[in-house]
Amino acid sequence: MTQQSINERFTFREIYMYEIPQAIGIEQVCFPPNEACSAQAMKERIACAPELFLVAIENESGLLAGFLNGLATDETTFRDEFFTDANLHNYDGKNIMLLGLDVLPQYRMQGLARELVNQYCAREQARGREALILTCLEEKVEMYKKFQFEDDGMSSSTWGGEQWHQMTRRLK
Repeated sequence: MTQQSINERFTFREIYMYEIPQAIGIEQVCFPPNEACSAQAMKERIACAPELFLVAIENESGLLAGFLNGLATDETTFRDEFFTDANLHNYDGKNIMLLGLDVLPQYRMQGLARELVNQYCAREQARGREALILTCLEEKVEMYKKFQFEDDGMSSSTWGGEQWHQMTRRLK
């Protein structure tokens, strides 16, 4: 799918509160139970930092196809508490800790994840952010490298009982 057709098929914007149940459902589909954000944590994250959610709405159905979300901070090292404590969000933080790139299975391998990342990066760069930081499993490292993230090596994160790479995309 071309970028033009992606932008014709989907609308990209911040999340609305009435979409919380959809976001929770998508998270449960996209991540195994040991890694998925809890319903309560997702509600708190959206309430605390809705401006740091970028959703892709399928124009035909009006439903969420996927989203990217994070919390702002001045920290440079990812820690597991970002997943569970939305109060770590610092509205003026120079960095974004990305907490989830969620795309429903029927929309994968069509460029939607790449478009979510690219639009998110452009938006946060315009807001003066310096970097986006995430953790990912070994099998996702190459995908994020294609999205211009650098592999910083193994993270201290043990979220979900897994070993994670920390990756950074510089915006400045």
